[in-house]
Amino acid sequence: MFYQLRGNVFFCPLLLHFLVIEIVVEKLYLNTVISGKQIKVSIMPEHPNITLRKTVLADLEIFFVFQLDQEANHLAAFTSKDPTDKAAYIQKYTKHAQDPTINMCTIFMDDVIVGSIAKFEIEGQAEITYWIDKKYWGQGVATSALKALLANEPARPILGRVAFDNLGSQKVMEKCGFIRIGEDKGFANARQAEIEEYIYKLM
Repeated sequence: MFYQLRGNVFFCPLLLHFLVIEIVVEKLYLNTVISGKQIKVSIMPEHPNITLRKTVLADLEIFFVFQLDQEANHLAAFTSKDPTDKAAYIQKYTKHAQDPTINMCTIFMDDVIVGSIAKFEIEGQAEITYWIDKKYWGQGVATSALKALLANEPARPILGRVAFDNLGSQKVMEKCGFIRIGEDKGFANARQAEIEEYIYKLM
């Protein structure tokens, strides 16, 4: 099977519909050259414009605003006692950003900060956490960011913990190869109640 490039659309003699090929190309975005024309393709098909960089302290001001959203806090569940306490937030995450055992990254969509993601350790066990600005939910940002982090983070196995009713994050875990291995219970500050959380694992 071979492809011919006609304008911005691929045509394959074995396939009858131009649009099918066009959709595939738009979703893949690989960097390659076909018939002398460069085609942009991404290794992260969920969202091709997502990049990560190490978090700097100035980013914490933006992260603080993200975590003030009430719906986001409810879904995250296991949050700080007082998300509005900016001094406590900055102090806590300044330590995290400077901790060599924590791989803390800032998520960009193009040139805009849209969230944070990190690998941290509890008693030698690696875990992941992330927070996405609510304005960018449902766009594949979390999945793309997690795949990017895992591609450069050697720690395995690595765990992820998700509130029982946070279906979006459960899907992110599964898309990135995590398998649900159990459940646990804990007090969720954002719910002011003990709730169940699901534990996911990537080997």
